[in-house]
Amino acid sequence: MLDKQPTPLALRLAARIARDGPLTIADYMDACLGDPQHGYYMTRDPFGTAGDFVTAPEVSQMFGELIGLWAVNAWQQMGAPSPFILAELGPGRGTLMADALRAARLVPAFETAARIVLVETSPRLTLLQRERLAGHEVVWLRAVDAIPAGPAIILANEFFDALPVHQFVRAGGGWSERCVALEGGALAFQLRPAPDFEGPADVADGETVEIAAISGAIMSELAARIARDGGAILAIDYGHEGAGHGDTLQALRAHAFDPPLAHPGEADLTVHVDFARLAEAARAAGAVPARLMTQGAFLLALGLVERAGRLGAGKPAPVQDEIRSAVERLAAPGAMGDLFKVLCVTAPDLHLPPF
Repeated sequence: MLDKQPTPLALRLAARIARDGPLTIADYMDACLGDPQHGYYMTRDPFGTAGDFVTAPEVSQMFGELIGLWAVNAWQQMGAPSPFILAELGPGRGTLMADALRAARLVPAFETAARIVLVETSPRLTLLQRERLAGHEVVWLRAVDAIPAGPAIILANEFFDALPVHQFVRAGGGWSERCVALEGGALAFQLRPAPDFEGPADVADGETVEIAAISGAIMSELAARIARDGGAILAIDYGHEGAGHGDTLQALRAHAFDPPLAHPGEADLTVHVDFARLAEAARAAGAVPARLMTQGAFLLALGLVERAGRLGAGKPAPVQDEIRSAVERLAAPGAMGDLFKVLCVTAPDLHLPPF
């Protein structure tokens, strides 16, 4: 339901629904996150303690540093092509890329060869990225399909979870699509028949299936170019592997869960990533998805504990405590370590540790 004082986007969506009919969940997510005037990512910096959530790069510099060193190794395993594309999708404040490039200075030829590309649609976040990456030559693009051809290493941290999905509910042996409609002038979830939808057979009445068509299309495109030109994709996100069903749409506001219809444009909307389907899309496009890893196992294999030890050596006890806390948050079971998964997709002739 809407608050007593609905958000500007809520009023706009209510008028749109009254005029054109109910919105699919995909259309609702797209508007909430990407509306040019009132979309969540278009108008604010959502990261950090002053925002609505904290991503792994903001937890500690160690996250981006380890990914930077992973990227250097991937580039070397690719034969050290020069030039090559180093791209990040949905790069937030630019923190991950900045930390990765700092660590990559250990191999100067890597940065010399890299053509840095950030795929970003938010004017607000683009400004923050320019500040964070001042001194680096960076190209900003608004769409994945605009990334130049050639060998590439593509990073996607908490990117796929924000892409729109359609939701279908099994009902009476058939299927209905879950939509956002108006009830008493307020936004409300509603089902409408979807006779053309063919969902999985192992779904009980009342269960929800999420179809992430946009995610699959993006992975297909990226995987096809990796298979053709060489390189790797590293996707890190929270989600599941296997045939999981259920409604995973959630909103986050001020570091707390929020009803998804309560504050359109003023809360982050995400869904859990179906990594099995992403892997299928990559494989169908000719690339090779590696076995899925948890973020904790991935970071520990890259040397998170050792990096923490070097970072904290000789530092005051409060600093060491902060570093230990960051390690636990990034890698411990029950924290980001198990919730977040890591999918690596490579060209057929490329095999990268620690996968």
